[in-house]
Amino acid sequence: MTITISLQAWEDLQQEVNETVQYDPFDPLDVTWQLPQLVGYGYMRWIELRQGLELEITNFRLCDRLILDCPELPSRLKFHCHLSGQHEDKLTSVGDREFALYGSGLAPKELNDGPRQKALEVTVYMQPETLRSFVGNSNGQLPVGLQQLIRPNERERYTRVAKITPSMESVMWQILQCPFQGIMKRMYLESKALELVSLVLGQESEIQQGERTIKPLNAGTLERIHYARTLLLQNLHQPPSLPDLARQAQLNEYTLKRGFRQVFGTTVFAYLHKYRLEQARQLLTTGQMAVSEVMKAVGFSDRHHFAAAFRKQFGVSPREFLMRHKCSV
Repeated sequence: MTITISLQAWEDLQQEVNETVQYDPFDPLDVTWQLPQLVGYGYMRWIELRQGLELEITNFRLCDRLILDCPELPSRLKFHCHLSGQHEDKLTSVGDREFALYGSGLAPKELNDGPRQKALEVTVYMQPETLRSFVGNSNGQLPVGLQQLIRPNERERYTRVAKITPSMESVMWQILQCPFQGIMKRMYLESKALELVSLVLGQESEIQQGERTIKPLNAGTLERIHYARTLLLQNLHQPPSLPDLARQAQLNEYTLKRGFRQVFGTTVFAYLHKYRLEQARQLLTTGQMAVSEVMKAVGFSDRHHFAAAFRKQFGVSPREFLMRHKCSV
């Protein structure tokens, strides 16, 4: 079954259905809307951080395919980041662990198509004046590498889709696991929203200035890079050294290091570290293992190191994360 609804009707539904929740009693600008059962279950949360800067957190499961019929409208900047979920519109197709950067300007008439799925997304909305206040010069002019992001309302907006980097994903989890309420929460989330925006803008500037032009890997090297990743993840407790990994994958160290960063966006052992933490998060989510068991299962031997690394990645300690998920079951 496919549900097709106009954008206006969707917004009216949000107003009519008395399904809002105030998770933070100290912040009237933090509102959560529960999806009606007709569409699915989960929530969409909006937090106005300051004038011209808004954060949206989406965590829901659609029961059926949902198509939003969107009219042609002037739009603000949008930094739309997926941990999971996918959607397509006229200008973009965004999947798991990808982000879409939308500049300001004219959003064309389009159908925003989302399949039956689980979606976990973080989106930052920003007015052009807000972006100018952060990165513009004294006259409000943006750097050359970012000028395409602000266009007049009659001109179609700029878009680009790319993979989420490990740094972006880390910030997204910190936003999702924010431990504060009230003014501390607002300050924390604003800093993290701006950090996420800065990571996207830094990449955008480099791309526009041609600094990320890299010679593509040939098919054989690409296959061996992926084989190196497989070898690495098969040995979480005793991973091979870089020379050993290169030898087993039949690559020299330089090609392994350069190719691994090119394919996976980070270094070999930073990738391993992040993978261990993600596996730990998934095991803790089940609520069936103690923190010490999870730590050993993913290859950590020091509980203080594990706890510090987990908190840095996800914004809470492993024990706090486990207790939250046990309480939610």
